[in-house]
Amino acid sequence: MDTAPDAPPDDIAALKEALASERAKALDIAAELAVAHAKASEDSALIAQQKLRIAKLERQIYGQRSERSSRLIDQLALTFEELEASATEDELAAERAVARTTIVRGFTRTRPERKIRSPIIFPASAW
Repeated sequence: MDTAPDAPPDDIAALKEALASERAKALDIAAELAVAHAKASEDSALIAQQKLRIAKLERQIYGQRSERSSRLIDQLALTFEELEASATEDELAAERAVARTTIVRGFTRTRPERKIRSPIIFPASAW
């Protein structure tokens, strides 16, 4: 009986093992995606911060042109705060996703055995 190399095995244990392997791969990919999303959010927040800094410096150098420029700076500041909060949330989500893929095994500490020390006996002549 010829079987294709991509055909799933007929054995239930092998199928369960393959399913567990694919689920682990999916969790790893989801963790990598969450980390990449957090990095992109962090980059967006950094860009917004730099735009805000540039706008403030231009206003400082060239002076206040109009009421509109101060509203734009305020809007940039709000955008930066929102992006910073979003980046923080994405970073926490990435940490949770990575924690789900990390396997931590339980550890039971064994108590060390007490060593019984024999009393030191000095010869009577040493006193």
